[in-house]
Amino acid sequence: MSRPRLMSGVAAVGVLAIGLCASFGAHPPRLVENAGAAVTGIHKIKHVIVIMQENRSFDSYFGTYPGADGIPMSNGVPTVCSPFPIHGTCVKPFLDHHDVDRGGPHGGTAAVQDIDAGQMDGFVAAASQASPSCGFVQDPACGTGSAAAADVMGYHARSDIPNYWKYADNFVLQDQMFEPSTSWSLAAHLFMTSEWSARCTQHYAPSSCTNLPDPPIGQGLPNSNTIYAWTDMTYLMHKNNVSWGYYVVPGAEPDCADDAAISCAPVPQYPSTPGIWNPLPYFDTVRNDGQLGNIKSVSGFYAAAKAGTLPAVSWVVPAQDVSEHPPGAISAGQSYVTSLVNAVMKSPEWSSTAIFLTWDDWGGFYDHVVPPVVDVNGYGLRVPGLVISPYAKRGYIDHQVLSFDAFNKFIEDDFLSSQRLDPVTDGRPDPRPDVRENASILGDLTSDFDFTQAPRPAVILAVHPATTLVAVRPFPPGKVTVTSGNGQAALRWQLPISNGGLPLTGYTVVPFLGGVAQPARTFGPTALSGVVTGLTNGKTYSFKVGASNSLGVGAWSQPPALVIGAPTPPTAVTATAGPASATVSWHVPTNSGSPITGYVVTPRIGFVSLAPIGFGPTVTSAAITGLQTGRSYVFTVQATNARGNGQGTTSNAVLIG
Repeated sequence: MSRPRLMSGVAAVGVLAIGLCASFGAHPPRLVENAGAAVTGIHKIKHVIVIMQENRSFDSYFGTYPGADGIPMSNGVPTVCSPFPIHGTCVKPFLDHHDVDRGGPHGGTAAVQDIDAGQMDGFVAAASQASPSCGFVQDPACGTGSAAAADVMGYHARSDIPNYWKYADNFVLQDQMFEPSTSWSLAAHLFMTSEWSARCTQHYAPSSCTNLPDPPIGQGLPNSNTIYAWTDMTYLMHKNNVSWGYYVVPGAEPDCADDAAISCAPVPQYPSTPGIWNPLPYFDTVRNDGQLGNIKSVSGFYAAAKAGTLPAVSWVVPAQDVSEHPPGAISAGQSYVTSLVNAVMKSPEWSSTAIFLTWDDWGGFYDHVVPPVVDVNGYGLRVPGLVISPYAKRGYIDHQVLSFDAFNKFIEDDFLSSQRLDPVTDGRPDPRPDVRENASILGDLTSDFDFTQAPRPAVILAVHPATTLVAVRPFPPGKVTVTSGNGQAALRWQLPISNGGLPLTGYTVVPFLGGVAQPARTFGPTALSGVVTGLTNGKTYSFKVGASNSLGVGAWSQPPALVIGAPTPPTAVTATAGPASATVSWHVPTNSGSPITGYVVTPRIGFVSLAPIGFGPTVTSAAITGLQTGRSYVFTVQATNARGNGQGTTSNAVLIG
């Protein structure tokens, strides 16, 4: 018989428990059982893994799953609909095989509108009022726009997402899993790791925090000035010597060409996992406990699974391309999640692991269940939930009311002797409204397990299963810039936010002269830049840049027009305010093409450009006078040569005194 393996990160000498109890208060850490004692119940789970995907409602993925609380239907026809005020119609849920959806707005305001005082019929109206294009794809105000608002009523079938349904067939599907607050991704991830979302004014002062269940996009994005001073789960785990890891996909897609592979070399992607999905680095507790190193690339998760060194608790979050967050492809997300689950199932630690798979918010997609009210913060709308474990009941549908709070309750019951994130007992009092794990309405995840059964074997699935999902052409390349040269233009771009569900096959650049298309130039699928030659100096060209997959070229990006052969933009443009004036300074362009003949400075208030001001070729600093006091200005500086004005560079904003 093999020797019992000690649980990672927890004290193993039972005799020390008496001496340690006093130092940990009423809830001492759970110690590994004596070598001769049988491990029972929940403690058979030595590794908890929370896989958090993005922006799908329960009905959009499992609304027709047999036995689940799905879309209300009669003879296979939905009996519910959502009014579309613009068209004077009402849109019923419909089968949607598209691999790429747009979704709808999904902040606090949208949640109230979608729920519509319990009628659950505001989804199309909310989507029709949302902005169809946003500079930040995770902005919860984004959505389909009026032209495609009905998209939010679409639902997917088993044939679209076969692996997710197979997990439900073989393990546990939760049909009453609710987002912890009526909000978007940032709040969801804060609740996942700390049971609260707040705004704090002082580091290491939990009492300075105030309730903020729906962080606004403009003020809620984590940055170097963010203060998360309240207590999170890692504080309790560190205090009790329980190991943890938070794994992110940091700009690489762990996708496998080999369906049988459990992990593979990462494929470069953009954008990398944003801070809204990775809030832990901003928590005072994580920094103070010296545990920033526990936040790792997802490659560390694959390696730990293979080596049998997974921590007691793991959270795994995606990057955009594999997140299923619209417009990310569903197929890419399903493949990524399958590769994670396969890695665990192939691991020597499969027999002692519980995987909780869920989606962070509903993404504006239709769901018919009215969220229950647990406190001032939630619950939010319903999302899919799956439990995958050798001890999970087979084909079981859990109808308990659940939220992400239940994950932490399970972790606390398994590893922390049921200690809660409670400001009364954790030694870091904060003014959170309540202890979420103790809510009377919250179900118990142990109901999803049968700890008396022998560990069930792994169910390894194809990473790229056959599906009925229908791909589309790619979205436009991101952030296209163009720089003039001598008879040429250099373009740079970023990957499109969605490849449409198919691998990219290349990029196409079309120059336009006087509105007439010139011969297109093509570049390979890995190119993120290209030079277009054979252009005429002194002429103004515009460009279109498109990404292609096997269906053809997708939507076009259109960078600003420019004069070929004109100088490149000036660099290091700064503005300093003075009395009714500003001093604007700049560095000469790195490439002037031909001798610079002067500079043009254009002041701007908001979106209104004022009269441009010209300066000589040797000037690199100028006083701009006659400005309005109390107004904020920016200044754009262009260099000029015999071929024309080059592109401009804009300064910082200054408030005129």
